[in-house]
Amino acid sequence: MDTPWLDGPQLRAWIRLRGVLELLPGALDAQLRRDADVTEFEYYVLAMLSEAPDRTLRMTELARQTNATLPRLSHVVTRLEARGLVERFPCPEDRRATNARLTEAGWAKVREAAPGHVANVRQHVVDALTAEQIDQLAAIGDAILSKLDPTGSMAAIYTRYDEVP
Repeated sequence: MDTPWLDGPQLRAWIRLRGVLELLPGALDAQLRRDADVTEFEYYVLAMLSEAPDRTLRMTELARQTNATLPRLSHVVTRLEARGLVERFPCPEDRRATNARLTEAGWAKVREAAPGHVANVRQHVVDALTAEQIDQLAAIGDAILSKLDPTGSMAAIYTRYDEVP
């Protein structure tokens, strides 16, 4: 099979995207660890719970929304439970399922962490781009996500703010 190698502009774009994928998670994680004593993934779990009705989700739904395996999520939720930020309990509608709920301390942690996290996202991403580039980044994200998630099974997660002004 003849491999269609990347040309110069394609390689340049790919290597830059690869650099962003490598460096951005560390920048986000370092700030949240320093300022709020949570990892980026722990913050994401707390944020997903904070946006859910009654700040509660089934563990399977929380795993879907965070794109985590159930074992990884369970390990993280165990750590968050030990800190009093999350509590687990049997799902009232299906006793075989387990719910995770953000505690008042967890809600306070989200409110404490959010301003610094948003400032960090602004510093490293949003403020580096023009308004036109922000729109282009969203379009580029849509194009790549349509290939990574062709059935759109995760679309509700990455399009949930599409109507925000």
